[in-house]
Amino acid sequence: MSFKLFLATLPALAIACTGPAINSNGLNLIKSFESFQPTVYDDGFGNPTLGYGHLCGDATCSEVTFSQPLTEETASQLLANDLVSYQDGVTNALATAVTLNDNQYAALVSWTFNVGNGNMQSSSLISRMNAGEDVGTVASEELPKWNKANGAVVDGLTRRRAEEVELFGEASSTGALPVGC
Repeated sequence: MSFKLFLATLPALAIACTGPAINSNGLNLIKSFESFQPTVYDDGFGNPTLGYGHLCGDATCSEVTFSQPLTEETASQLLANDLVSYQDGVTNALATAVTLNDNQYAALVSWTFNVGNGNMQSSSLISRMNAGEDVGTVASEELPKWNKANGAVVDGLTRRRAEEVELFGEASSTGALPVGC
């Protein structure tokens, strides 16, 4: 059997794309809501957290390779490292027909960083965008729904979603998605 024929008999594999880094607007939005914390703290929901919203694997964040307490520079590096999986998650969850500018993409990465890749992937926001609905309409209708923690509306999440909707609506001539991979 030829190699090409062998490959054709394999089940279809998802091709993972690398998402672009978010722009400074998105980074500043995330930092404004996560705020810099040089030492491990409770995020208000029982999760040990460090830097700009890094969820720790244990009570001391032993997986973090930067010296603690963090400096703002090392916290920013940790955030950039953390954002890679969320940037890739958004990039791979959206169909290649979905076109986003850098502000729209940054708003979705901010949201995903907050709610997690699993919640983002199974959301009606992603389903609707992938179904071809207008991305602006979808974002303005769906993002505000994600303002609860443990079933209760949280003012900070309501404000964050409003700022993400605002960033999503900011015009930009810089494209972010789709990416060629």
